[in-house]
Amino acid sequence: MSAPMPPTGKPTDAPADGDDLVFVDEADATSFAGTRAVWRILVVDDDADVHSTTTFALKNVEMQGRPLAFLHAYTAEEARAILQQQPDIAVILLDVVMERPDAGLQLVRRIREELGMIEVRIILRTGQPGYAPELEAIRGYDINDYRTKSELTRTKLYTAVAAAVRSYQQLRALDASRAGLEQIVSAGAHLMTLHGVRDVAQGVLRQAAALLGQESAGVLCVRESGQGRPDVLHVVAATGEQAALEGRELSPLRHAALASVAGRTLATRAGIHADGWLSLHFPGKAGRDFAACIPFARPASDIERRLLDVFASVVAVGLDNVELVTHLNQAAFRDQLTGLPNRTRLVELIDAMLASPQRGNATLALVDLDHFAETNDALGHHFGDLLLVSVGKRLKSRLDPRLQVARIGGDIFCVLGDAGAVQPASIQALFRVPFHIDGQDVQVSATLGLVRLVEHDGSGADALKDADIALKRAKSQQRAGHFYFSRSMGVEIRERVRMMHALRSGFQRGELFLAYQPQVDLANNRAFGAEALLRWRTEDGRLVGPDRFIPIAEYSGLIVDIGEWVLRQALMELVRLRAAGHERFTMSVNVSQVQFRHPHFVEMLRRALDDTGAPPEYVELEITESMAMEEPALLVEKLAQVKRTGVSIAIDDFGTGFSSLSHLQRLQVDRLKIDRTFVTEITGSARGSSIAEMVIQLGRNLGLSVIAEGVEDERQAHILRSLGCPLAQGFLFSRPLSPQALLEWLGNQSLIEAA
Repeated sequence: MSAPMPPTGKPTDAPADGDDLVFVDEADATSFAGTRAVWRILVVDDDADVHSTTTFALKNVEMQGRPLAFLHAYTAEEARAILQQQPDIAVILLDVVMERPDAGLQLVRRIREELGMIEVRIILRTGQPGYAPELEAIRGYDINDYRTKSELTRTKLYTAVAAAVRSYQQLRALDASRAGLEQIVSAGAHLMTLHGVRDVAQGVLRQAAALLGQESAGVLCVRESGQGRPDVLHVVAATGEQAALEGRELSPLRHAALASVAGRTLATRAGIHADGWLSLHFPGKAGRDFAACIPFARPASDIERRLLDVFASVVAVGLDNVELVTHLNQAAFRDQLTGLPNRTRLVELIDAMLASPQRGNATLALVDLDHFAETNDALGHHFGDLLLVSVGKRLKSRLDPRLQVARIGGDIFCVLGDAGAVQPASIQALFRVPFHIDGQDVQVSATLGLVRLVEHDGSGADALKDADIALKRAKSQQRAGHFYFSRSMGVEIRERVRMMHALRSGFQRGELFLAYQPQVDLANNRAFGAEALLRWRTEDGRLVGPDRFIPIAEYSGLIVDIGEWVLRQALMELVRLRAAGHERFTMSVNVSQVQFRHPHFVEMLRRALDDTGAPPEYVELEITESMAMEEPALLVEKLAQVKRTGVSIAIDDFGTGFSSLSHLQRLQVDRLKIDRTFVTEITGSARGSSIAEMVIQLGRNLGLSVIAEGVEDERQAHILRSLGCPLAQGFLFSRPLSPQALLEWLGNQSLIEAA
């Protein structure tokens, strides 16, 4: 063991009872701390002589331009307490054997693992070589050096400590650089979240101050050309004591030192440190450079200067692009034609309104210019753009200035704000005065769709949709009018959307199926064909009526895929019926207007006929009378293409529209179907059979077959026979049947005929 510690409390003696720490030459060591940076050296040894000789050997020595300051501990516990209080110790001279043979190594473990002190360098010393640690222990505990006390002459002690100090300094520099670089990366990410030159400039000043470890202060300025005057320094942002300079010119008279540093920085395009100011230069495109000037009295360290250079490079990229970002933000949130907020910005404004107390008394109004497309076509797009700009200006200037006015696309504007100011009458009154455009007066009216935000439950985008629903309702009723959205309208729309999704998924799951209603010859009640009818049974077994889901399928476009599936199923059933012996049986299939107008409809029809092998002469397609009357020229050509496939054409619901007889002749149809409404009426009054009789007579005169649908009793069938109607279908003969039930029904009919 080492010699016992001296009993006295003097610097070269052991500490007195209860003392935890003894400084050797305390006055000399601490005097440096108040004036200059020092390297703190902790001597840990249970031998007081070792403390004295170590201090004497390294007294008045400087390393890397700094003196040494010594701290002393005589046990591992004392050393641990010192390290917890003094985290900036550079080197520890540590005895291996103290109160225990492994006390030194255990202290090293605590220093590295418990205290987490990675930078401090540790030199192990021992007076008992037999207790020397193995090489694995030295590597495992990150020990900088190991020496026996006898070999540590003054020169060797100096060399070992100097090497340890250099190593500590490099580790601290690396750690400071790493922390600084992490801070720069974080600062760059933060600056990217800011909008506008001013916000970014203030962020630059805050982040630069954080790198230097001080409160934010200073200015960020740019040189700008004055109108008829020499270039001036304009302060973009300012913080701290200079905050009052923000947005002003930097006067060389009132702020001579600051203006001088900023001017020299921009002139030399390099940062400087002078007159108590530290400046950074941020180069930009087109000579628009920025300079940041920060009050900074002390000299900057090498690490600080290098970090500031990296920071300036990062910031220069951000400032160089900030105007582009500002422009992109303008494009993202402003209508380029009128300068008003666009749809994206309006949704944000509505969301903010919904979250504010003003929600309870706020109204959103869509303002749609009537017949704008005709004006645009007649007078040109340039004229139309000028008109839109004039409308935007009038709405913005004549309405309450507290209202938000936006253009959300095309000829639709929006007004948002207090319900008392968003009044349909006051908005539409603005359109009573003509707009003076390009030397001429133009009279324009507007239709409004409105929604009271207090009655709205969703987001800003949902409120805009509700207002659009009200606008469509207003346009369907009366131009230049208005309509308020109601909850019932929202329920109706949401139900349609819900059904649309359910129909799509139901179609994919196979919930749709076909039922077949027989069609008979009234002369002998014998079936000659059947109409394929689409049905939908949901997963819970509930049937949804075609009048509910087919319009939704048409609106969503899903009817194209469903229609092709219906056609193929019906054609395959026709093939199965023919295979069962019903070779002269006709299959009738309804075709939706959306499906019929699809550009590939005829191609799809041919492909279905080829794939199924169904004979086209026994296939009939039904189109409605209203569909037959739209776009006659196109319809004639499309029907001619369909006829060339070999299938026949029937006009369904005949008599409900206003058909032109000459047009009817051009369509080359094969059959007319009397609507069930007129079949029902033939037993109701003396005049009830007049339309049915007219259709039957028309068919006879044009050489067309006629079939009545919806025949439910024998009396109706008798009247139809007497009127000369040859064919019919309805509950009197059979309800719609499943494929197997249809086959059985036809078999029973054959048995009756045979009997």
